[in-house]
Amino acid sequence: MHYDKFMLKRFIGYYRKYRGLFFTDLLCALLVAAIELIYPRVTTVIIDEYIPQGLLTQILIAAAVLLGLYILMAGLNYFLHYWGHIIGVNMEADMRADFFAHLESMPFQFFDRNRTGKLMSRLVNDLNLIAELAHHGPEDIFIALVMFIGSFVVLVQTEWRMTCIIYFGIVPIIFWFAITQRRKMGEGFRMVQKSTADINAQIENSLSGVRVSKSYTNEDYEIQRFAEGNSKFRGAKDYSYKCMARFMTGMGFLVSILNLSVLTLGGVFCCTGVITTGELAGFLLYVNLVIQPVNRLVNFTQQFEQGMTGFSRFHEIMCVKSDIVGGQRVLENVRGAITFDKVTFSYDEEETILRDISLSVEPGTTVALVGPSGGGKTTLCHLIPRFYDVQQGAIRIDGCDIREFTLKSLRDQIGLVQQDVFLFTGTIGENILYGRPSASREEMIQAAKRADIHDFIESLPDGYDTWVGEKGVRLSGGQKQRISIARVFLKNPPILLLDEATSALDNETEIKIQHALEELSRGRTTLVIAHRLSTIRNADVILVMTSEGIVEQGSHRELYEKGGIYRRLYDAQFRFEEDRADLFG
Repeated sequence: MHYDKFMLKRFIGYYRKYRGLFFTDLLCALLVAAIELIYPRVTTVIIDEYIPQGLLTQILIAAAVLLGLYILMAGLNYFLHYWGHIIGVNMEADMRADFFAHLESMPFQFFDRNRTGKLMSRLVNDLNLIAELAHHGPEDIFIALVMFIGSFVVLVQTEWRMTCIIYFGIVPIIFWFAITQRRKMGEGFRMVQKSTADINAQIENSLSGVRVSKSYTNEDYEIQRFAEGNSKFRGAKDYSYKCMARFMTGMGFLVSILNLSVLTLGGVFCCTGVITTGELAGFLLYVNLVIQPVNRLVNFTQQFEQGMTGFSRFHEIMCVKSDIVGGQRVLENVRGAITFDKVTFSYDEEETILRDISLSVEPGTTVALVGPSGGGKTTLCHLIPRFYDVQQGAIRIDGCDIREFTLKSLRDQIGLVQQDVFLFTGTIGENILYGRPSASREEMIQAAKRADIHDFIESLPDGYDTWVGEKGVRLSGGQKQRISIARVFLKNPPILLLDEATSALDNETEIKIQHALEELSRGRTTLVIAHRLSTIRNADVILVMTSEGIVEQGSHRELYEKGGIYRRLYDAQFRFEEDRADLFG
């Protein structure tokens, strides 16, 4: 995989906050490597000098010095294992925070194109791999270089011919094998990460729709779909472990050949008097120290492939820039005049949803959008808070293009109640306070009363502290809808967007909520999307939208007397309500 300079620079940049701890970690690594290089040299001296001469005191002094060094090394290793990992954990947390903040800044179109499960996999699984690389990567390279160079210097001074055979004959073969296998290992790990993202996405989708699958008795179908994804995941794991097994087996074999070569050559040189027995013992110990940096570099290649594969997937998303960028002005003191000036919008290049739409909404008026599905009513409302951006034309609030305002200040002035209600996992109170987290408990209760949900909440054993379950599964559709309406009451914005705000309510509750919404709408600019036309008869202006755009405009009386599309929709719905009343008594 190709890692460009910008990506590597971004990765290294995450060390900046922890550079003091990072350089301390490298210093500890240097001292550990230096201590390990001392032992073989001491061993040579003891065998060749102290033992033959019977210098017991010197042997004990050398042992005491080594013991002190080993105690020091134990403390250094503790620092490396604990604080070194903390560096990686902190960097991983910083990356995850940046990733989540970046996702929060993305427009709706980004989430239209990317599945939630795959994004979660990148947010959690991929970044888990980075912590190990961030800690062990620089440390392994540093220790490997110190030990490799240090061992070479000492061994050359001991016996240069054996050293040249080992360093220039056998060790390059080990490195060549490690490098050639690295690509295959990297490919295997990338396959595992991709299949992990796929299976996470499928699990998230299946579990979210478990009630639908049960209602259609499609459990076996879902199990079969999961089995297919699980099989691909297992296949990717199988390939990656096969590459790893080939790698580890080959490395083990080559290390054994290295040890055998040193033992054989050392035995020959010792028998011919080229080196002493102590030097041979020291040589064997130093060769083991040569294997350590090789193993560290091998481990680094594996960690690098895994970690950078995860980071590249992180980097890929971080490089996606939102095409919706806020302006510099702060929107405040809003009157609520909204103007659509020849607005054209499409989700893709194939189908235009809105074409050349021009519309003026006076401050404080209520405008109802009606018409068949697919006419662009919801899309029109989503353009006002800039969930999507227009391709052509402009939308203005109080005469100013909404693209001039910061996104936060723009959306702070707009309240939205959607047809598909979403409640966050938590309590009822927390979900209402989502409308304005800084609000007091009294303000929250007042908002619930205005949404006609307070009495129901108080009837629950835990009241406002009642747990709603995942996505509000423990509440009925009408209850969830009223909680979402309470959010808007609490936010109290000057502009309201009501997308079928009473769609999930029974007739009695609908009447109560309708009165509350009328009160909330008084003095505020309100756009109401409605399929139940009886709920918008009192709107100041009714717009009939079809795939052709705005085809009719006026009050309820004007449109009904006109005898066009609105009248046909209204009469058809009225007859349906009458037939349903007759059918159910």
